[in-house]
Amino acid sequence: MAVTDIDDNTFKDAISAEGWALVDFYASWCGPCIMFKPIFEDMSKQISNVRFYKLDGEVSPAARATVKIPGLPFFALYKDGELVEGVATSKEAKLRELLDRHVGAGGA
Repeated sequence: MAVTDIDDNTFKDAISAEGWALVDFYASWCGPCIMFKPIFEDMSKQISNVRFYKLDGEVSPAARATVKIPGLPFFALYKDGELVEGVATSKEAKLRELLDRHVGAGGA
């Protein structure tokens, strides 16, 4: 499944759809965010039961305000529109641990 760009206008509908949604909150000036982009895209192709979204927090302040972001990149996992857990990391293993813990089996 491909990564879909969302913004303040599409955020609520994206996360509220039934099932799992993972949102990458990023900023265009964030070096680790830019470096993590291809990893996130690869994960989206490997994991079929999670919808993957990217949201530029700089241009979508309303969506950004729905979570406490201690650092970038920040990933928020939602289930049926409810925030399950968020993690600030630029490590693939840490993001996979989040998915393993909640979605199971690497999210696949």
